[in-house]
Amino acid sequence: MKNARRWSISFNSPVVLGFAGICLVAWVMGWISGGRSTSLFFSVYRSSLSSPLTYVRMIGYVFGHASLDHLVGNMTLLLIIGPMLEEKYGSINLLIVMLITAAVTGIASFLLFPHVQLLGASGVVSAFILLSSFTSIREHYIPLTFLLVAVLYLGGQVYDGIFVQSNISNFTHILGGVVGAWFGFFLTNPSRRFR
Repeated sequence: MKNARRWSISFNSPVVLGFAGICLVAWVMGWISGGRSTSLFFSVYRSSLSSPLTYVRMIGYVFGHASLDHLVGNMTLLLIIGPMLEEKYGSINLLIVMLITAAVTGIASFLLFPHVQLLGASGVVSAFILLSSFTSIREHYIPLTFLLVAVLYLGGQVYDGIFVQSNISNFTHILGGVVGAWFGFFLTNPSRRFR
């Protein structure tokens, strides 16, 4: 009788799983501290440029989430799309996409929305959504899936930003999507990728 092959769990996407783990730790810290750690480290808002924490928050806000529903919603999309992108583009490239998305959206929020406290990974998720439409791109061709995703997703965000009153930062979704689209075009050429 043949030995049955045993199934085991694989740590298939270290950057995405690490990001999700940090988000979970940040949420637990916020829950335990009654939101104080979230405001201190994991949300971006207008604060003094002389404070080192201002710069930490400009990136760290992507790890903070306002509620368990907020966390689960972002992590679900991140864990569905992220591993495919990490396999396609590599861990270092995906980490760069995440860091640049966080910095661009964090700095823009800091400068343009001084009375808004921004937190959550939705800008990174939006970058992933647009970047994912490039996974089967061929040089000198624009994927129809990219055009459809750009029109439907980003168009929906623009519409919601104008006509729907909510506490969702549609601007961050749009800007994150633009960063993801830019990286989609940039990383089309494998010679531009880190190995």
